[in-house]
Amino acid sequence: MDHLLEPRNMRTLRRAPATLSALLLALLPAHPLSAQSNPFDTEVRRLSQHPEVRRALDAIEARDDLTMADLRELTQIPAPSFQEEARGRRFLEKLRELGVDSAWVDTEGNVIGLRRGTGGGGRVAIAGHLDTVFPEGTDVMIRQHGDTLYAPGIGDDTRGLAAVLALLRAINAAGLRTESDILFIGNVGEEGLGDLRGVKHLFSPQGPDIDAFISIDGTGHEGITHQGLGSHRYRVTVRGPGGHSWGAFGLANPAHALGRSILFFQQAADTLTRSGPRTSYNVGMLGGGTSVNSVPFEAWAEVDMRSESPASLDRVDAALHAAVERAVREENALRRRGEPLTAEVAMIGDRPSGELPVETPIVARAVAVSQLLGIEPRLGRSSTDANIPIARGIPAITIGGGGAAGNAHSLNEWFLNDRGALGVQRALLILLAQAGVPPVS
Repeated sequence: MDHLLEPRNMRTLRRAPATLSALLLALLPAHPLSAQSNPFDTEVRRLSQHPEVRRALDAIEARDDLTMADLRELTQIPAPSFQEEARGRRFLEKLRELGVDSAWVDTEGNVIGLRRGTGGGGRVAIAGHLDTVFPEGTDVMIRQHGDTLYAPGIGDDTRGLAAVLALLRAINAAGLRTESDILFIGNVGEEGLGDLRGVKHLFSPQGPDIDAFISIDGTGHEGITHQGLGSHRYRVTVRGPGGHSWGAFGLANPAHALGRSILFFQQAADTLTRSGPRTSYNVGMLGGGTSVNSVPFEAWAEVDMRSESPASLDRVDAALHAAVERAVREENALRRRGEPLTAEVAMIGDRPSGELPVETPIVARAVAVSQLLGIEPRLGRSSTDANIPIARGIPAITIGGGGAAGNAHSLNEWFLNDRGALGVQRALLILLAQAGVPPVS
């Protein structure tokens, strides 16, 4: 999430009784930029003065009530990971209502709208994810207190979906043509065990050709994620015959072996993560057994590990496998009867690491746009849909969709439309800078 106190110069802009496009015109320098400036500063300043771009910027502000209506409607359509169909259908209808050259749902469930360019560029994708972390049956109806809206998933990432629609609405309202084709996407499977499956499909041989990717995830207008935080996730399952805690005493116990596994894993992983690239590990879920007086036939745990470095991640990964193997071997050595235990370490999540240098054009353009708007950008690392293209060397970033939010992934998640239009306007300029706008003839 991306809500911080606004910079002082943005407070000045906020008080001024003028449209953003008029303010941008007033902020144009009277002299050329120095050689030390971001090489894309001049490009984005010229872009911001393009008449159709200025109309699109104004349209975002003038039609902010429609963006909020989209946010309200889509938030209240449940969309757990792997169950995004209902929300996806409505998102598809909205793309078609706003106007695209074609729209479809791919075999993974991603909803895609194509707006063709003039043919002078490649193809840029702008996406928000359809899914939320909340299970089926969660009450997703919005509750309003004052000017704050409360609902699970309203910020992460229904705001992203509403921002994608707002961009399409503004571009169409201004009659803008871009050099590149633009794909407006609502993708599936970003959260949890969804494991970025939607974007993995988009960048598979079965997906559309994409030359640059912008993910809108969450809120705010300052963050620029250009580094992907890699992660491995495993479900460790230890199995045995199971039986009565008294009558079958002496059987090898899966729960005991699992406990040993966790201890051995922590001992090794603690050493590995004390130095070097930032790396984490966590046992987040445990389960198994049928009753307190039964030797379980199964015990399981789900494990998350993350690192800035693929090599460090691999070392912690190897430590988990070694810990489970050792624990099961030692528990089997203690058994007095019955069959030995077996263990399965199944990968349930694999998100690659990667990063783009700040000099990469898509990153530098996002910085230039932010600074043009008086925003001090925050560059950083996270685990988002952009991980996949970043790891493959494809230009990609993740940004916020405007406004403020909090309590993400909780039932009390909230959204406040504080400068929400500014976040969408920033996204528009970043998108257009990457897609290219033909000069005024």
